[in-house]
Amino acid sequence: MNLSETVKVYALSTCPYCRRTKRFLDELGVSYEAVDVDLLEGGELDRVLAEVESLTGKQSFPVVVTDAGVIVGHDEAKLRRALST
Repeated sequence: MNLSETVKVYALSTCPYCRRTKRFLDELGVSYEAVDVDLLEGGELDRVLAEVESLTGKQSFPVVVTDAGVIVGHDEAKLRRALST
């Protein structure tokens, strides 16, 4: 993985797939910014939900944004490919 790559994870604090995705990134030693969307309030919640929908066309979690693209759902194979570019 390119160390200058920015990785952002949009997740729900109660979502098991979101927790698996974060754990997987941790195991790979990937630095990432995590946003637990369900813990946001008011305008910030609305803004982040709109951001997720603009990235994916829906409000589904987890969403991982890398320099290589956007991955929706917990998919270790796609994450490995995206992070190895």
